[in-house]
Amino acid sequence: MFSIFIFLFGLSVGSFLNCVIYRLALPKGRSFCPHCKHKLSWQDLIPVFSFLILRGKCRYCKKPISPQYPLVEIATAILFVLIFWILDFELGLTFGFWILISCFLIIIFVYDLKHFIIPDKVIYPAIIIALIFNFQFLIFNQFSIFNSLILSAIGASAFFLLIVLISRGKWMGIGDIKLAFLMGLFLGFPYILVALFFSFLIGAIIGIGLVLAKRKTLKSEVPFGPFLVTGTFIALFWGQKIIQWYLNLFSI
Repeated sequence: MFSIFIFLFGLSVGSFLNCVIYRLALPKGRSFCPHCKHKLSWQDLIPVFSFLILRGKCRYCKKPISPQYPLVEIATAILFVLIFWILDFELGLTFGFWILISCFLIIIFVYDLKHFIIPDKVIYPAIIIALIFNFQFLIFNQFSIFNSLILSAIGASAFFLLIVLISRGKWMGIGDIKLAFLMGLFLGFPYILVALFFSFLIGAIIGIGLVLAKRKTLKSEVPFGPFLVTGTFIALFWGQKIIQWYLNLFSI
């Protein structure tokens, strides 16, 4: 039953994240339909249910509503429940931290996918929060964990910095360097390796698929932030099993 509460809480937070994503691009005024500009009332903003009741169309002009809104809400709810499960149904500081960083990552995923940029207004607060949270390991003399997180952040960001310098910004952007730093602070070693591996793997598969489908060319710009975020969640939820499976291949 508590998982259901976490899920409903996630839907509400997802609705708020949609608002944040919207405000980053259009910071002024109340939410309104992008087609008819009519201001939305509270019954138009109920997570998922408003989309279903309205059958995916604006109440006023009947134009289609972007599927981004219910997808972000449902994805946020599922992620919250997965975090709750992976922490063995315990609430606390770690749960709150993971939830908060996940919210930042969802915003980055959607915003970079839509606008091809990782906003500083999102990535810098996330990094600061991660640094503050990680200082607890120094306070409790858990130096190995703290060093793993800091070195992972520096190593991951340095790797992307090298790619940016070699390609002169054609392959990666500065935002990816900052996001890699956050990933290291969040995951630590060796989970950061899992995240980066799946980020490049999924990016390559989707990139090749888009080229073959003639949706993109080899010179087209494709945001890499969503792949990094996806890799981060894969490492967070299944990193330990993936690493154990990999190590078992060499234990024979």
